[in-house]
Amino acid sequence: MEGHCANWTLLLVLCCLLPPATQAGRQMPKLSEKKLCADSECSHPILIARALQDYYPQDCRFIPIHQGQSVYVYSMLKDRGNLFWAGSVQGSYYGDQEARLGYFPSSVVEETHVLMPAEVEVKTDKWDFYCY
Repeated sequence: MEGHCANWTLLLVLCCLLPPATQAGRQMPKLSEKKLCADSECSHPILIARALQDYYPQDCRFIPIHQGQSVYVYSMLKDRGNLFWAGSVQGSYYGDQEARLGYFPSSVVEETHVLMPAEVEVKTDKWDFYCY
């Protein structure tokens, strides 16, 4: 019986000391019900834009942007969220970091190169606004 109790104690101590295997993400409120993209998967960039000013995100759905950086835009939210675009930042500021897709206000960038027309309307889903 004493060995059985020691095993449970050891198991309890290990569970308390080990970090959780994964940290669950959070579902954030939808910014819009629809978005405009170049294709049905929103996998091709619509345009390249240049940041006119720094932008510091308000939550994890958004990406930080620094003045002068290039931004590849993949979608433009419609209706109530039409002030926001989704894209990834490119530029020397991030160096070797992996590019992350996120939202930013369209007012902080200017279009420099149109790549494809944003003519495909796509419904947004919960994963468009999920924070990891």
